[in-house]
Amino acid sequence: MFRRITLKTPEEIELIKKSSLLVGKTLAEVAKAVKPGIPLICLDRIGEQYICDNHAVPSFKGYNGFPAALCISVNDVVVHGIPDDSVLNEGDIVSIDCGVYLNGYHGDYAYTFAVGEISEAKRLLLQRTKASLYEAIKVAVKGNTTGHIGHAVQHYVEQFGYGVVRDLCGHGIGKKLHELPDIPNYGQPKKGDVLREGMVFCVEPMINQGTCRVYVEKDQWTIRTRDGKPSAHFEHQLAITAQGTEVLSTYEYIEEILKKENRLI
Repeated sequence: MFRRITLKTPEEIELIKKSSLLVGKTLAEVAKAVKPGIPLICLDRIGEQYICDNHAVPSFKGYNGFPAALCISVNDVVVHGIPDDSVLNEGDIVSIDCGVYLNGYHGDYAYTFAVGEISEAKRLLLQRTKASLYEAIKVAVKGNTTGHIGHAVQHYVEQFGYGVVRDLCGHGIGKKLHELPDIPNYGQPKKGDVLREGMVFCVEPMINQGTCRVYVEKDQWTIRTRDGKPSAHFEHQLAITAQGTEVLSTYEYIEEILKKENRLI
């Protein structure tokens, strides 16, 4: 398994970090428009235009036939929602996942937004899903395993009765959008791949308010919860370096917008 994981040099990690930075700035541009009444396709166009204006390419567009620059997933859509003419409504939550390809390397991460005033149940789902991401980051250190990461997510969210999606996981990233290792959101410490210097990967809890079970729609992309209850999704990119674990991604630009507009959950 070790031989199949591509380790990155410090120089490569810096290039991935630049790609990741552009993801954060793109999501911040999109965040400005996340309001009731906005068509999903408009959010996608904003994101794609910003990526292209910054001399990069949307990683997702055309990937295995995916038709858009962003994955936009509303309420019970877990991930891989295809932007269309449908609009956001007051009380929705929407996960926006963005990937960019810049200087030969990919950046990829996600944030789930509240649309206007949301229910207390949805607010807690967002807060706790994001908190589980940071619990995972605490144990994503050299010498631990991917099982430590998954266990941290699972242990944190299952106390609230939430379902941890098992059919999808985080992933390595670099010259390819999806590389090894897989990063499940459930598991046991000391199981899975050992985290080693040079690994770069995405940790992305996908947490459902109800059942962990999901299904894929006929478009072969959109993944929904089986019980129709909402799902939240947050994602960061990490690198294991000689100095320790570095979070290459940032929510700073996104949350600066949300704070300014009093929309931060």
